[in-house]
Amino acid sequence: MPFLGQESYWAAEASECATDQNAFWPYHDKLYTSQKGENGGAFSKANLKRFAVELGLDAAAFNTCVDAGKYTDLVKSESTQAQSIGVRSTPTFLVNDEPLIGAQPFEVFQQVIETMKKTN
Repeated sequence: MPFLGQESYWAAEASECATDQNAFWPYHDKLYTSQKGENGGAFSKANLKRFAVELGLDAAAFNTCVDAGKYTDLVKSESTQAQSIGVRSTPTFLVNDEPLIGAQPFEVFQQVIETMKKTN
């Protein structure tokens, strides 16, 4: 989910383009190992395209996908939907459509689930 400005939107869109080539997880991993702070150029469109080349993706297809904004509307729509149900940061987990924000220990999840079971 894009939270950190334009570069995070571009990265999310590029991830969808990588998915077109069955490479979401390798691309995801490349993004995480290439982070260098927020909106400092690490996820510029040029770098996102370079990552695809480094991963051996079909660069022409990937670049066309990114340049055409094939997934711009999808990423915006998913982001809006997530924000409407309370997702504001990562990690956020949805337990029965209720957001549980932050990295939580197992016991917190267990308590939330047990409480929901009692009220249903």
